[in-house]
Amino acid sequence: MAKINKAVFPVAGLGTRFLPVTKASPKEMLPIVDKPLIQYAAEEAEQAGATQLVFITGRHKRSIEDHFDKAPELEAELKDAGKDKLLNIVRTILPDHVNCIYLRQPEALGLGHAVLCAKPVIGNEPFAILLADDLIDNAGKGVCEQMADLHARSGGASILSVQEVPPSETHKYGIVETETQPDGTLRVTSMVEKPKPEDAPSNLAVVGRYLLTPAIFEKLEQTQVGAGGEIQLTDAIAALLDEEVVIAHPFEGKRYDCGSKEGYLQATVELALNHPELGDDFRSYLKSLVL
Repeated sequence: MAKINKAVFPVAGLGTRFLPVTKASPKEMLPIVDKPLIQYAAEEAEQAGATQLVFITGRHKRSIEDHFDKAPELEAELKDAGKDKLLNIVRTILPDHVNCIYLRQPEALGLGHAVLCAKPVIGNEPFAILLADDLIDNAGKGVCEQMADLHARSGGASILSVQEVPPSETHKYGIVETETQPDGTLRVTSMVEKPKPEDAPSNLAVVGRYLLTPAIFEKLEQTQVGAGGEIQLTDAIAALLDEEVVIAHPFEGKRYDCGSKEGYLQATVELALNHPELGDDFRSYLKSLVL
């Protein structure tokens, strides 16, 4: 298995679509059954070999740090109560060899700026970026691991995870135009942020998984404020196309847009149905509602 060592999680956003629940709690801490969104993303990165998880945070995000930190009082209480199963869950949220690093994004200047904040930690090596509100469920190989394997096979290309979206929804995503290579991979030839349907080069949308070379940092430093008054990661990747190979990867797995209420509810229901302890009873309950 190809491995990446570092993964970046931009988590400084305000999560306004989920107000009032996100007034005091980060959207990344919203639970899907019994784990918060950010844990699903962190586990995906760890399974791909990442040992340094870099969280780009903002104000009111302390609960993310607390979630991945040790909790001696809680562990002591669970141990004294003989709740060994729960104690193991708390102690193994992440393996001991994985380190969490927290950096502040001082201003809300967009995804590109958030990624640029990670430059001092990433250094001169490729790294993954995972957006926690894109939950991608896969019973086999996670998307981050899929990207790492393709990065290795391609000789070190940057990888963008993509999926087809309805043309009417191109204005919600970064959209790529691609060219099929002899080996079957899709080389990105152009990229535009949130185009209107009539201006979109395709309906292949970039979703919340990226594997980028460190050359992206120079492009981000040169990127001007773009769509939405923010520094767009899409614009920096577009500038990278003239210098490096960037590959679009139609990933294996089911994506839930947990940045929307509908997508969040879909993820909650479907992952609950597949839960090893709750699935059967929950399925029976749902059937009772529709009879």
